[in-house]
Amino acid sequence: MESVTTPITNLSMNAEPSTSPGTAERSTELRKTPLNAMHRRLGARMVNFGGWDMPVEYPANGGLIAEHKAVRNGVGVFDVSHMGDIRIRTGKTPGGGLAAVQHLSMNDAAKLAIGQAQYSAMLYPQGTFVDDVIVHRMGEDDFLFVINAGTREKDISWVRENTKEMDCVVEDYSDAYTQLAIQGPRAVDVVKKLTDVSLDGIKNYWFTHGTVCELPCRLIARTGYTGEDGFEIYVPSDVETSETVWSTVIEAGKEFGILPCGLGARNTLRLEAKMALYGHEISENINVWEAGLDRYCKMEKRDFIGRAALGKLSAAGLKRELVGLQVMERGIARDEYKVFDAAGEAVGVITSGSPSPTLGANIALAYVPPALAALGTNLFVEVRAQRVKALVVPTPFYKRARKSAPQTAGSN
Repeated sequence: MESVTTPITNLSMNAEPSTSPGTAERSTELRKTPLNAMHRRLGARMVNFGGWDMPVEYPANGGLIAEHKAVRNGVGVFDVSHMGDIRIRTGKTPGGGLAAVQHLSMNDAAKLAIGQAQYSAMLYPQGTFVDDVIVHRMGEDDFLFVINAGTREKDISWVRENTKEMDCVVEDYSDAYTQLAIQGPRAVDVVKKLTDVSLDGIKNYWFTHGTVCELPCRLIARTGYTGEDGFEIYVPSDVETSETVWSTVIEAGKEFGILPCGLGARNTLRLEAKMALYGHEISENINVWEAGLDRYCKMEKRDFIGRAALGKLSAAGLKRELVGLQVMERGIARDEYKVFDAAGEAVGVITSGSPSPTLGANIALAYVPPALAALGTNLFVEVRAQRVKALVVPTPFYKRARKSAPQTAGSN
């Protein structure tokens, strides 16, 4: 990939960090991305998502199933500008930014090259989740956390509180960018039409900067939340620029059958790929080992928040595990439905469940005791007062074919 030669300039260009975090928590009015009016003109069905007015699907283009299949087979574009962005960089002495990131997150950011990203999480002292994050190494001592929309203010406060005695600078850039996720096997073909950057050398979970839609020094990351290949681009958050870029992306993707996609398809896509959703598979009440995210938790690195508790939890053994279920009878295992064993005892709960447009089956994720987590175990899900049979099956439910870049669901 091309080297990131001026990361600090690139990050701050046309953007100013917010100086007043927490305003969303004090207001009952739904927040809107810069593309809100565009979504409404396209006839999107809008919903309240974590305090944001967001498109769940675009009925005029076929709705959720058509959008899901477009991403699996071609390309789709999502507005993910509600996501948050926290920059952590050098304070008075070089190395302070990295030290703060290592303290805050469970993965090992020291192993990142400049221009590389990793999946990670911030943890509470008890080893449960503040939030999962994507950590980007923008420079030698300059990092960008991309965080979830529904936890933005909480995350920013957590970062500031837990680094206030550390030698680093923390800046909130959450409102500075419009973020578009261009996802699917033809995403690379679309993005190639939008940029002067050679994309062939950008591997999964790497990024660079370049001109996008005639905008210089834009962040281009090969990341996503769909289980497909794809890119996320960051552009200035004014409405005029945001709408121009959105329209340009749609025009560039027409020959590949691009569709605008809402949060409904984003959810079914990530569920098929077994990608965690905060408040469902991970939360302040679920620890790293239970969630099965131990491959991202580097216990061997120096102390980080939650490490001591995780050591004790590991020694004590698991009390529940996250498993994949396929419903074998008529019925959809929805979020929070109860799971029962063959004896009729309640043993767990569904965290996420939906029909799978790709597989043509009803699938779900659930927490159950380890004794019931083996593949092939028969369980039952209570669906509208009826208990329907479900089978523990391998996950991820869907895994895209490997090509030149590794899969989204298993990097770093």
